[in-house]
Amino acid sequence: MAKLFILITSIFLYSCSAQYHLNKAIKKGYVCKDIADTLTITKLDSVLVTKFDTTYYETFLKTFDTIIEWKTQYIPKTRLDKKIEYRIKIKTIYKDRIVEKAKARAEGQKAKSEVKLNRPKGNLNLLFVGVAIGLLLSYLFKFAREKYLF
Repeated sequence: MAKLFILITSIFLYSCSAQYHLNKAIKKGYVCKDIADTLTITKLDSVLVTKFDTTYYETFLKTFDTIIEWKTQYIPKTRLDKKIEYRIKIKTIYKDRIVEKAKARAEGQKAKSEVKLNRPKGNLNLLFVGVAIGLLLSYLFKFAREKYLF
């Protein structure tokens, strides 16, 4: 029994210390900075003083020192946390890309419809005049061939 007690006691004595865990965390990226700032506030006070039959104000300066202390620390992220953040970033990038595609497609369709509306309308009179001239020329060539060739 005594040997078992000595064994258990020695195991507790040789276990990891807090310094070991702190050094291990620092190697992985843990940073704990104690940041303190001292503010000095100067206050101007005046007191009414009466001596015999005269009264006057006496001014004096008071200074106050206040110490503001805060801690900023960085806690290293686990693999799972990093993986989740990465997934979230990828999803947001993918969704943003889909939204941009939809906007571009809508703008393209809008531009197409505007082009159709702003397209100059053809002059049908010019078309009929061109067809008439073509028929007249074909008739003249036919007439000239019949008359002058035979």
